[in-house]
Amino acid sequence: MDMTERGLTIHFCDGTKLSIDFPVQTPNEMAALLKVEEILKQRQIIATVDGAVLVIPFDNIKYIQASPAPAKLPGYAIRGASIRD
Repeated sequence: MDMTERGLTIHFCDGTKLSIDFPVQTPNEMAALLKVEEILKQRQIIATVDGAVLVIPFDNIKYIQASPAPAKLPGYAIRGASIRD
């Protein structure tokens, strides 16, 4: 199993951001896709960070940047995109 660190940067509507790193959470890519779908369904991110729990409702989130990008994403995902100004 790949033990590479993963990361999220959560960009909030007020212009602030929060970056967290974490180890692999699922045994395979299909399980990772199911976890992403569950997070989207629940409309919140829950993470244990340094012994505390963070609950981040989607209401305050502008967008989420996750890396590395998973190989499996929902069928409606846009692939190979670039950000431009």
